[in-house]
Amino acid sequence: MKTAYLDCFSGISGDMFVGALLDAGLSLDKLKKAIATLPLGDYSLDAKQGKKNGLTATRFIVKEDKKGGGQHRNLTDIKGVISQGDLSNEVKERCFRIFESIAREEGKIHGLPYNKVHFHEVGALDSVIDIVAAAFGIESLGIGSISASSLPLGTGFTETGGHGRIPLPAPATLALLKGIPVYDSGLEHELVTPTGAALIKEFSSSFGTIPPMVIESVGYGAGSRDLPDRPNLLRILIGREQTGDRIETLVVLDANLDDNNPEWLGFMMDRLFEADALDVYFSPVQMKKNRPGVHVQVLGSPHKRDELMDILFMESSTLGVRFRYSSRKVLERSQVEIDSPWGKIKVKKVVRPDGVSYLHPEYEACRTIAEQNRIPLKEIYSWVVSRRET
Repeated sequence: MKTAYLDCFSGISGDMFVGALLDAGLSLDKLKKAIATLPLGDYSLDAKQGKKNGLTATRFIVKEDKKGGGQHRNLTDIKGVISQGDLSNEVKERCFRIFESIAREEGKIHGLPYNKVHFHEVGALDSVIDIVAAAFGIESLGIGSISASSLPLGTGFTETGGHGRIPLPAPATLALLKGIPVYDSGLEHELVTPTGAALIKEFSSSFGTIPPMVIESVGYGAGSRDLPDRPNLLRILIGREQTGDRIETLVVLDANLDDNNPEWLGFMMDRLFEADALDVYFSPVQMKKNRPGVHVQVLGSPHKRDELMDILFMESSTLGVRFRYSSRKVLERSQVEIDSPWGKIKVKKVVRPDGVSYLHPEYEACRTIAEQNRIPLKEIYSWVVSRRET
């Protein structure tokens, strides 16, 4: 599987993201054809190569017909535009999630229901195109996972069309970056835009140093301004994951419950898994005043922290949730479909550190076959485990 690393030494914006993808091999003609299927009015797309501090990079440029410029769209408008595009369902769903996350944070900031938020800068044509182009480009290049560096943030103020002069980082940017590691750049410039924050929140599953990989291509996406102490570029490294050294960053959530109705716990676990928790488990504990209680621990991707935390607050009696970030090393694995005496069955193919692979049963797939054929579940498990993969 292809993996990518975003080296955000000068931050990230939507046009820098797309420029880096184009510089790394994304076809501009293919991108133009995909974007042309969206009902967005008159505009033009271009990609120009230039230099920043002596480094050659690609600048992605969206030019809108000024006669129809400045249109403000709400979430329903944007979903309607994207729905009409000739894009895969995965690209559309990712774009929907990005705009929904922006709408929810904007709604909290301005005291509005998320579906009533009118986007200003992020709803403009260039931002819509940047987000769709980024999702399309990742799929087109076959990138299956993305990690990123910590993000540098700038200070100062910026002028907005909808809310006048606001401090940097923009409130929407900070809200979207919850759970993502950042640091002060020392510059009075906007380095991470709301669009850039929304993209990295959706696409990056971990943050830190470059993961073990075999680099196949490198791309540089150029920003519009020149910075005083660094090239205004976003660098992307694309390659193959290195077998046996897959390092991920997870968020770990903890809560202790001593006054919780036990009937709620199963429902809460279901909701957490529906929200893409990677693991949930309960442990019996003896708490203060000698009360028996339950320790709840949830593992998830860093960008899912707030959503998972909200579920813990809503579905349990806890008044506080602890969180921390932890790294884990995982074996290379993929889902494959094999022939069995009962028809096709989905299993995991796992590769050990010595390069030998084996098949691991998938519970739901085995359960379905067991129920359909009225045979013991352990019989299907035994058959899968006995199969050898090299």
